[in-house]
Amino acid sequence: MVTKLLLNIIGTIALILGVVGIFVPLLPTTPFLLLASACYVRSSARMNNLLIGNRHLGPYLIAIQSGQGIPLRSKVVALAMLWASLAFSAWYVPLSWVRPLLLIPGIGVTWYLLRMKTAGKDESQPPST
Repeated sequence: MVTKLLLNIIGTIALILGVVGIFVPLLPTTPFLLLASACYVRSSARMNNLLIGNRHLGPYLIAIQSGQGIPLRSKVVALAMLWASLAFSAWYVPLSWVRPLLLIPGIGVTWYLLRMKTAGKDESQPPST
């Protein structure tokens, strides 16, 4: 009982961070959504079904979990937004010593996205059920 409650709490926090990560380029979306799904699978079938059944997040999660990967367009958009926001931040940060530190999440997220399998044209569609 306590384990399921804890997994639900962690899953919900991960889901919130994943959704925020859609709009904040330095916060990765995919790992948080996968964590939320993993927590919900073990704690609440209802919450997992809601997540997988979501029309925006569901197909994305299903494609990654089934090994199809991330669509090329998603990778390109994510990397462009990431580096544009890093460049903007570096331009406006008044502390010069902070600018090189911005490279750490930029390189980390770029490395993560480039290592993820890229879905082919026919694989970018969610599998039919």
